Amino acid sequence: MDAALLVTVLVPAVAALLVLGSGAASASPPRAFFVFGDSLVDNGNNNYLMTTARADAPPYGIDFPTHLPTGRFSNGLNIPDIISEHLGSQPALPYLSPDLRGDQLLVGANFASAGVGILNDTGIQFVNIIGIGQQLHNFQDYQQRLAAFVGDDAARQVVSNALVLITLGGNDFVNNYYLVPFSFRSRQFAIQDYVPYLISEYRKILTRLYELGARRVVVTGTGMIGCVPAELAMHSIDGECARDLTEAADLFNPQLVQMLSDLNAAIGGDVFIAANTNRLSFDFMFNPQDYGFVTAKVACCGQGPYNGIGLCTPASNVCPNRDVYAYWDAFHPTERANRIIVAQFMHGSTDHISPMNISTILAMDNRGD
Repeated sequence: MDAALLVTVLVPAVAALLVLGSGAASASPPRAFFVFGDSLVDNGNNNYLMTTARADAPPYGIDFPTHLPTGRFSNGLNIPDIISEHLGSQPALPYLSPDLRGDQLLVGANFASAGVGILNDTGIQFVNIIGIGQQLHNFQDYQQRLAAFVGDDAARQVVSNALVLITLGGNDFVNNYYLVPFSFRSRQFAIQDYVPYLISEYRKILTRLYELGARRVVVTGTGMIGCVPAELAMHSIDGECARDLTEAADLFNPQLVQMLSDLNAAIGGDVFIAANTNRLSFDFMFNPQDYGFVTAKVACCGQGPYNGIGLCTPASNVCPNRDVYAYWDAFHPTERANRIIVAQFMHGSTDHISPMNISTILAMDNRGD
């Protein structure tokens, strides 16, 4: 249960032929892809946990190739799946999948867990979820398993050449600060002080990710979290977005971009790329017809006002045509909306992703710039 998205992108610094054992491949394999974060990018880790933050029952997955629920909070493919298509690769398996071994390790891994945030206390109501600190620990474990398979040098090369996506922030508002009136964090901080605290904690996470070898990272912040169907259902008057959450996102996103810029300056390279998902969700919300949507306020699957109450379940209303809805459930985009978001990550202008889009970065890396 995670809120929306801004997105910042870390992408591999050096592209080189992957050398395994004694022979070099004649062509580079698709670069590995690693994913960290929350339910916007979880592709099944929470299936293996005793938690309420799950998407492993119908109608989730109704438009997935198998038409079965997979743990993705989507009617079909999610953002990492679609990025993998652009990389020419199969989706990276969930870290907890027993199938993540052998050649599958070279594809990468998805460490994300629905419900988590930047802070350790975000999402504790979901009981068993994989906090971001544990996700980074799991990344270390993955690297040890990869090194055992291909050797230390080749493993380091897989990691440094990989594309990384990290999506955090929305839950720290929706499932923490604003979860209940007078929450612990809202008593501890005014929102003007909470946001810089989040940013300082996020910087530590990203610094650790860099220390673990990530060199090209897509970092996502928050989209228009006050405008998702769940918030409209609970807080909206006449269809207007929830003011507190909108103001929080407006504080968070510019400070995240500045922090990423500062990190890049300290590192001396464009490791962190900021993708402005807030801009895209704004466009969806106020100009849905421009994208072929009939609505960006009502979820396809749910119940209550805006189909924004509770989970998407077999008892929920389900729209017959998911392609004309921007939101699949109370918080998460449809596959078609995800495809539009990823297209902007790949090819968009600096209004949507800066200092450059992913396609430009991949081309630079392939040339060895």
